Amino acid sequence: MAFSERIDRLKSSLIREILAAAQRPEVMSFAGGLPAAAMLPHAEWADMPVDMGQYGMSEGEPALREAIAAEARERGVPCSAEQVLIVSGSQQTLDLAAKLFIDPGTEVLLEAPTYLAALQAFQLFGADCLAVPQEDDGPQLQALRERLAHHRPAFAYLIPTFQNPSGVRYSEEKRDAVAALLDEFDVTLIEDEPYRELVFDDELARPIAGRSRSASWIYTGTVSKTLMPGLRVGYLIATPDLFPYLLRLKQSADLHTNRVGQWQALQWLGSERYREHLAELRSFYRLRRDAMQAALSEHFADLAQWQLPQGGLFFWLKLNQPVDTRTLLEPALAEDVVFMPGEPFFMNPDCNLGYLRLNFSHVAPERLAEGIRRLAAVVRQATTAEAA
Repeated sequence: MAFSERIDRLKSSLIREILAAAQRPEVMSFAGGLPAAAMLPHAEWADMPVDMGQYGMSEGEPALREAIAAEARERGVPCSAEQVLIVSGSQQTLDLAAKLFIDPGTEVLLEAPTYLAALQAFQLFGADCLAVPQEDDGPQLQALRERLAHHRPAFAYLIPTFQNPSGVRYSEEKRDAVAALLDEFDVTLIEDEPYRELVFDDELARPIAGRSRSASWIYTGTVSKTLMPGLRVGYLIATPDLFPYLLRLKQSADLHTNRVGQWQALQWLGSERYREHLAELRSFYRLRRDAMQAALSEHFADLAQWQLPQGGLFFWLKLNQPVDTRTLLEPALAEDVVFMPGEPFFMNPDCNLGYLRLNFSHVAPERLAEGIRRLAAVVRQATTAEAA
């Protein structure tokens, strides 16, 4: 059977495979970015108009686009509703952007580490990915300048607010510097902010897209982390030079995002009950973050280094004794614990050993400490064997 040459680059999703292996109720999963089931809001459907079951506009529901544009302007992103495209989860934004920009050999710029599914999507279309190392407050600026100056990538894909997987939040200085560099070298920005609202302090920085003066940009978000991932409702906002092409690509992909999910999202966005829900969500996740911090301090203090995340859903650990953490999945699962190895978040996994991403939103605090204890025992055994 003859497939396209693209299929040779198609990789399975390790995180989806891990989640499939962790379906037993006794397994404590720190692997996926799953919101806590207890915090999924109760959805009312009785008032949904019957015509929501009909085909809709490719751009999305007009009222939802208006609500998202208004919220974006409050964040400091200059836009109108005509620049908003409702997508099937913000993952679709990455697929549309890949189709728009990438041919085999096209260079794109990414953080190292970066979101695994973005790496998967871009490499499927044949991208040559350029890595920029992360520091505690954002990308290494000298490395960023060198990549932009010597390569001129088609776009820079960045996650500046509670980055997945590292949890890094760009500082104000880094945000300004990144915007200025992308303007200077005329490189398009794809800014992904799925975790923006899951913040545990009072700092909500203006997006990089709102600081750009001349470069084109795509700004993307989702309701998956704050409402219900099952809705599969996300959005992108794009500069006018890019929007028409993204719309046509959307039309050729799935005609339009499901209207039922869009209607439900619209019942929440901008409302008082949504603000109350966000406050409860932040408090709930802050408690779970603190529980994981306490467990890590007790069981991982001699094994790894990490930063306390100020938002998002993840801790990012760097082992003191690097081992290929992919080899720890089987022994961890035997202890009824799963986690996400850090190597696949890098363009060159085999050159970046010894990282773990741990999700703190999904496991209840009363089980979390035991899960971290078991995982630490697995890591300790592996690092001891490696050092022997």
